[in-house]
Amino acid sequence: MAREQELKKSSPIQKEFQNLLEKDFKDRKLKENEIIKATVTEITKNFIVVDCKAKMEGMIPIEEFKNDDELTKLKVGSQIDVYLERIESFKGEIIISRDKARKMKAWKKMEKVFETQEEMTGYITGKIKGGFIATVEGLPCFMPSSQIDVRPLKKVDHLMNTPVKVIATRIDKNRGNVCVSRRAVLEKSKNAEITEALKNIKVNDIVDNAIVKATTDWGIFLDINGIDALLHVSDLSHGRVKKPADLVTIGQKIKVKITKIDEKTNRVSASVKALTEDPYENIEKKYKIGEIYDGVVTKIMDYGCFVKIEDGIEGLIHNSELDWTNRNVKPSKVLSASQNIKFKIVNIDKETKRISLSYKATLDNPWNKIKDKIGQEVKIKVNNITDKAIFGELVEFGLSGMLHYKEISYNENIEDLKKFKKNDTFNVKILEIKDDKIRFSKRALDKDPLDFFKDNKKKVGDIITTRIHEVLKTGVKVAIDKDKKLIVTIRKADLAKETADQRPEVFSPGNALDAKITELDTKLRRIKLSVKAAQIDEEKSLIAKFGEGATKSGATLKGIFEKAIGKKAKKEK
Repeated sequence: MAREQELKKSSPIQKEFQNLLEKDFKDRKLKENEIIKATVTEITKNFIVVDCKAKMEGMIPIEEFKNDDELTKLKVGSQIDVYLERIESFKGEIIISRDKARKMKAWKKMEKVFETQEEMTGYITGKIKGGFIATVEGLPCFMPSSQIDVRPLKKVDHLMNTPVKVIATRIDKNRGNVCVSRRAVLEKSKNAEITEALKNIKVNDIVDNAIVKATTDWGIFLDINGIDALLHVSDLSHGRVKKPADLVTIGQKIKVKITKIDEKTNRVSASVKALTEDPYENIEKKYKIGEIYDGVVTKIMDYGCFVKIEDGIEGLIHNSELDWTNRNVKPSKVLSASQNIKFKIVNIDKETKRISLSYKATLDNPWNKIKDKIGQEVKIKVNNITDKAIFGELVEFGLSGMLHYKEISYNENIEDLKKFKKNDTFNVKILEIKDDKIRFSKRALDKDPLDFFKDNKKKVGDIITTRIHEVLKTGVKVAIDKDKKLIVTIRKADLAKETADQRPEVFSPGNALDAKITELDTKLRRIKLSVKAAQIDEEKSLIAKFGEGATKSGATLKGIFEKAIGKKAKKEK
């Protein structure tokens, strides 16, 4: 109403101008939230003034033009794209943004180039957790630390706020996030260069000027006419290589042969040993199994020693082939690195390129010296005592053997082990040598108590007189010989024919006791005596002599014994 009243009061010329102005605004068709064209009308210290063909001019903070070189090129009359946020604010001003226009335009372009993987120019403007902020076409993007270069960089100052080529690797439309990569551009460019360079080389080519770039424990990285190549440690030499760094230095030029080119990954493999003939090719003509040769110890391991036979050929002396006396000897106690030695070739495996050697085969074999010592007396030194045996070393020959507790004395008492200690020396007899193992016996030096039966011609069924040595609850122990070296236990059930007379307590140490030999095995050292069996035999003998037919006439055994005793008494009178 107020506006209509003002128009009524206005002159015809003013009314006509007002109508033309309103008609012009209607024809401009400005829409909010879109990018429109604007013309620069003035450049001030803090703002860029532009004409958007609106009711009034717009003002954009000059900071929105400082992200790139646009400000230096800007002048009055220049046309720029701006984002129209509002046609008229509550103050009657138009709200526009150059920065938002640039970002919207960049986002639309980013969606297109993401599909085509087209390269774009960006600026690394800041560092954040896990990477960097890269502004691309005015759009802030995220660049992970791993994507700034093909290899880790300690410093990135030289890349800050300078134009770099990037490729969009991921776009999140919902969150408005974009990830970019400089590394992808570098790799793409490098791969193109490598692909072109690979056209100039092929497998089996020999390169004279391969440059050493880096060394590791497992190989060497080379630069072959701008192409990265790997020289694996196994391709350095036909022999064993400890460390590649011991053979080359960084920057050194070496001669190699191209052995493999992977077209998919553009990886090149090279070899030095391929330039020379394989020394294993005719090895059987140079070296014979069973022959002795000279060599140099190159490496000491826990399981043996490596020996250099010639350039490119090495053999292994296993622990068991180092020493005759100790099959598990520590290699470092026998040989040392760089030592010149003689060795015997045990086996050659041409396919696996493995040669087995023996060092002990070049030394005197002490086992040959003791073959004729079986049954002879020798001196040993105690090395170790276990719960059942003594392990000793032959003082004269250095070989070790075992003395079982049953071979200490004829008593076969395990307590005999306690009589000895480490480093004691004493004489023993060699009983057996088998599979590089020696069995000793100490008791074999003494007379065997079982010889009593042989010396006295006693056998199973004979009755012998013994002396009670010890009374037990389950029987008695008796001594067969005078020296009391042969002690045998008679069970309670074998002490008498009658059960009432089988009580051990009726016997006393020192008493004589006749017993029958019911079992005798000198090999197993098993002896069994029985008083009961002796009584039964004696009874049968008396009955046979004095009581023939007595059982039929009702005669008693007591009467027969009394009769026999009576007759004997009369004869004595």
